[in-house]
Amino acid sequence: MNPSPRKTFNAGFTDAKYQEFLSKLNEGLHSPVQFRVAETPVFLTTDFRDRLIAAGNDIVDTILRPGFKELTERAIPDKWRVANETSHPHFIALDFGVCKDEYGNIVPKLIEMQGFPSLYGFQVLLGDVYADVFDIAGDETVYFNGLNKASYIDLLRKTIIGDCKPAEVVLMDVNAPEQKTAVDFYITEKYLGIPVVSLTELVQQQNKLFYKTDGGLQLIKRIYNRLIFDEIDNDPEIFEKVVDIREPVDVEWITHPNWFYRISKFTMPFLSGSYIPKTQFLHQVDYLPADLENYVLKPLFSFAGQGVIIDVTLDDTRSIKDPENWILQQKVNYEPVVQSPDGGVKAEIRLLYLWPDGDEKPTLAINLARLSRGKMIGVRYNKDFDWVGGTIAFMPR
Repeated sequence: MNPSPRKTFNAGFTDAKYQEFLSKLNEGLHSPVQFRVAETPVFLTTDFRDRLIAAGNDIVDTILRPGFKELTERAIPDKWRVANETSHPHFIALDFGVCKDEYGNIVPKLIEMQGFPSLYGFQVLLGDVYADVFDIAGDETVYFNGLNKASYIDLLRKTIIGDCKPAEVVLMDVNAPEQKTAVDFYITEKYLGIPVVSLTELVQQQNKLFYKTDGGLQLIKRIYNRLIFDEIDNDPEIFEKVVDIREPVDVEWITHPNWFYRISKFTMPFLSGSYIPKTQFLHQVDYLPADLENYVLKPLFSFAGQGVIIDVTLDDTRSIKDPENWILQQKVNYEPVVQSPDGGVKAEIRLLYLWPDGDEKPTLAINLARLSRGKMIGVRYNKDFDWVGGTIAFMPR
């Protein structure tokens, strides 16, 4: 990580300034941020930034290869397969742990990947408030590919709205206002002018979808989808009560729900390279490694870290009834490279890509970062620590 801006940031940090930061971050929002935001951003060196970009390019190249859809057909659970799949995902998120290689170099290692949107709106605000409150130098940026705030929002608009009118595009989730990420929904609504709706608010007439407005019903041409089927899996009768969005309705998906599964843990056994930890489908492992303690077991169809077995034993591998739905992955050992006032903190960087219709390939646009002192990176695993949580990475322009 970049030592010069880190030294400057830490020298000027006070808890009072952090409280000012949180107050300004929450100012004017629909509701306060529902997850912990870290005391600090991450500062990347040019070298590490370039390693991240190179690693991301290699993975995107795999997604762009002919036959990728055929390769990932099994990734989509039959009960959640949705009609009218698009030819490409509109969003790609790649999570990299910050690690140290055998030569002592700080390198990225792929942790997970998603063909699904992340906090594409909130990260803009977060970067702005960090820069403002903590006086981060103007030659540092949170954007890639020469983007700035205005051009980034233009690219976001092109991706989500396309040629439609904002009123014809909805951001949709199960119970949208109650989601922990709702802050991102309403910031996106502010930036792009698109309404936020819940699944229960969709109205179907023949093969058309609508939502209610003061003037009656508004036709929906595009759905900016934030719904993860995993969240409604415990209600098998849900589509008897609401519109069955799996059916072939006349709407464009941004991005189509099937891509959530295609670009996921399922994809990792098909990747290779120095930035990819060794990953195999459990049912294809001929010989279990002697050092099982250096591996993790991950269920393919569980998300947000749920179900992951960190300290793997032989009994764990034998007890799994559906090994084709699990991956055995070499552990990634995070290096505590972010210097807090009382020691090093582990970091993970998420590269966020946008892929509007008409573009040949996705554009790396912005990032998200998370800090951890716990055994796992997620916010839920770091409840009792400071200098942890959601953040963003700045890097030289």
